[in-house]
Amino acid sequence: MGTDQQLFEQLNKLRGSKTVVVGIGNTLKGDDGAGPLVCEQLRHAGVGAELIDAGTVPENYIQPIIKKAPQNLIVIDAIDFGTSPGTVSIFKPEQLRSLVFSTHILSPHLFVDMVRSAIEVDVYFVGIQPAQTKLGQSVSVAVKEAIQWLVRSLAEIFPPAK
Repeated sequence: MGTDQQLFEQLNKLRGSKTVVVGIGNTLKGDDGAGPLVCEQLRHAGVGAELIDAGTVPENYIQPIIKKAPQNLIVIDAIDFGTSPGTVSIFKPEQLRSLVFSTHILSPHLFVDMVRSAIEVDVYFVGIQPAQTKLGQSVSVAVKEAIQWLVRSLAEIFPPAK
């Protein structure tokens, strides 16, 4: 994760805004569970952002997100963008059309398109490069470290409401 500071600075711009964080992935498939694991750890940290663990069915959360009407939507998912395992990067939705092979029923960019057709929201995809995504595998060391870094960063950016 050579660009931690740059990523933090990009996300830090969202400080103080109404933000929903959505974790997408399958915790039974190794690193594919990164998104839900981030949400779980953020929930324990008591962050001041709305958290949604969408698992493998983000389409089930389109209406709840629309009702919350956030200024920003952060979608966290294991994304194969061809770099070293555990690398974290931020993508705009339009970048995903050419990048992502999705294991989810509804592609992440279609999910976002549906939300954006109903409300005005800035969307940030936080992708974590997986090492292993086969059923029954555990989360790799590299992705565990990426999850820990992301949780610490988001907990600092979105402190608990007072």
